Amino acid sequence: MGSDPMMLPASVDLFWLPLGAGDNTHCVRTNGRLLEAIAAGREHRPRGDLFHAALVVALGDDEWTIEMGPAWGSSEPHLGVVCHGPVGSRWLGRSRYFRYEVRRWRGGTIPDLAEAVDSPRRVSSDAVRAELTLSLAPAFPTATWGRDELGAGEMWNSNSLVAWLLARSGHDLSTIHPPQGGRAPGWSAGLVVAARDSVPSPA
Repeated sequence: MGSDPMMLPASVDLFWLPLGAGDNTHCVRTNGRLLEAIAAGREHRPRGDLFHAALVVALGDDEWTIEMGPAWGSSEPHLGVVCHGPVGSRWLGRSRYFRYEVRRWRGGTIPDLAEAVDSPRRVSSDAVRAELTLSLAPAFPTATWGRDELGAGEMWNSNSLVAWLLARSGHDLSTIHPPQGGRAPGWSAGLVVAARDSVPSPA
């Protein structure tokens, strides 16, 4: 008789990665800093370091990485892609060069993990929540990256993915924040949409 999968050792770990980590062209980091400077000026606040989030979920002897990445940017043949979404606009998303993909990669790696800050952050060690986090990934709302199509108050991006998954799988996020002095644009959008999704529809 096999063991109950819900009795297996489990963990859900959150990693905070500096925006542009692993980008040798420095394009992402430079553009991110420029946009942050503009946003900080408009909002009359200090500039912050920008971070994007990724998850590593372990269940028994298996481990998965969950993250968002460009649909064209990797040479790996098996990334565990579970869904796609457009970048910039729905029209542009017809091209793979303007699409993102959500990866639930069994045995996968995060290339820039060595640059993570204040990580890993253990979010839970509960097998039920770990299993639910994995099972929800294909249901992620694939709104347009960089836009606010869902009316959540800010752009939709990789931070929205992680926040949505953790909130929908019942994790307590009240003490989860980016590293000190940092910001994670898109995080609150994921929480807002997750809260909507968790409300039962009227009969």
